[in-house]
Amino acid sequence: MNVTKYEHACMVVTKAGARIVIDPGVFLATLPEASGVAAIVITHEHADHLSADRVREVLAQNPEARVFGPQGVADAAAAEDIEVEVVQAGDTIEVEPFTLQFFGEKHAVIHSSIPVIDNIGVLIDDTFYYGGDSYTAPGVPVELLAAPIGAPWLKIGEAMDYVLEVAPKHAFPVHDMTLSVAGKTMAGDRLSWATAQGGGEFQVLEPGQSIDL
Repeated sequence: MNVTKYEHACMVVTKAGARIVIDPGVFLATLPEASGVAAIVITHEHADHLSADRVREVLAQNPEARVFGPQGVADAAAAEDIEVEVVQAGDTIEVEPFTLQFFGEKHAVIHSSIPVIDNIGVLIDDTFYYGGDSYTAPGVPVELLAAPIGAPWLKIGEAMDYVLEVAPKHAFPVHDMTLSVAGKTMAGDRLSWATAQGGGEFQVLEPGQSIDL
């Protein structure tokens, strides 16, 4: 299995020639290879994770691909004539050759004045976990974690605690378009420390770079 990071929080998981696209949002420039997509997973409805135009681009090449997300995503996507299969915490979906397990229910709090929306995390093949915009830990061993490092809702100490709780064997930073180069370095150093406490390795990926599992 291969995990490739793209801009901000978009990732593509590849296995046996099939792909899962995660959170194709407005910061995504393009996917250089979008064939063979079995499913699209959208963790929540915010534009940096859900771009109707990017979803349509993927579906145009893969009309049979299934789209998964929480109820909030389904409601937002319906307005764009995109059909989403609603998933929630505890669901397990088989999308050959992948197994998807879903965790959590809500987005991390940004501010008391801003409504808390639906959010789900996804564990793929009991190996790779991404929680979307939340600190929901799956509660099972994780080989690779996509760890958020910058966001209006993110405090670096809380992100460190999240990595410490998950204790992955490997981790890489995502949700990084809100940070400067210096900010990415500072936050990355903190998450690198947190990953190391569990005996794991932290690796920074630029858009288009991958980790093989």
